[in-house]
Amino acid sequence: MLVLEPAASGGAIKTARKGIADFVIEVAGRAAHAGVEPEKGVSAIDELAHQVLVLKGLANPDSGTTINVGVVHGGTRPNVVAAQARAEIDVRFAGASEAERVVTAIRGLQPRLAGAQLRISGGVDRPPMERSPGVVRLAQLAQRLAATAGFPLSETSTGGASDGNFTAAIGVPTLDGLGPDGGGAHADSEHLLVESWLLRTELLRLLIEAL
Repeated sequence: MLVLEPAASGGAIKTARKGIADFVIEVAGRAAHAGVEPEKGVSAIDELAHQVLVLKGLANPDSGTTINVGVVHGGTRPNVVAAQARAEIDVRFAGASEAERVVTAIRGLQPRLAGAQLRISGGVDRPPMERSPGVVRLAQLAQRLAATAGFPLSETSTGGASDGNFTAAIGVPTLDGLGPDGGGAHADSEHLLVESWLLRTELLRLLIEAL
């Protein structure tokens, strides 16, 4: 499987990608007047704050596992103990075992405050693209062909995902990042290098002929 996602900055092909899991945590608390009788309330925001710390503790950067609480909503007014809160979470992992560990832990989260309730939805969106022997062989072929075309071709891994995650996960040798060189993904500086188009097109031609 040849994937024409852009190359990594510098022109490297991608032989491994992290998998992705997406979760939504909804917290139900109990509203009360924050000034008159706050003790009668259960703050969904306080509960969510506890859960965010638990989530951050599940990350394992050394293994490539990151957890980002990227969107948070909660409450209605400053003088009301928040009865509702919600968070959207992005999880990235380099291997299937880490995916299983983190997904199991998140689905098993329990409330920390008496009277609070959690509703957790979501799961794995894309499996990891791991650097299997088949991927390595395909990358080595691409590097040999690039050399015949007159340019070096390095390889790398990335935290982003593509359709290559799916094909690699079912055992299909997959080579990603065969598109043009550039940088600044998802930022105002995102760009492609026009001069890289010809080289990458020639590499793709050689790969298709070889395969």
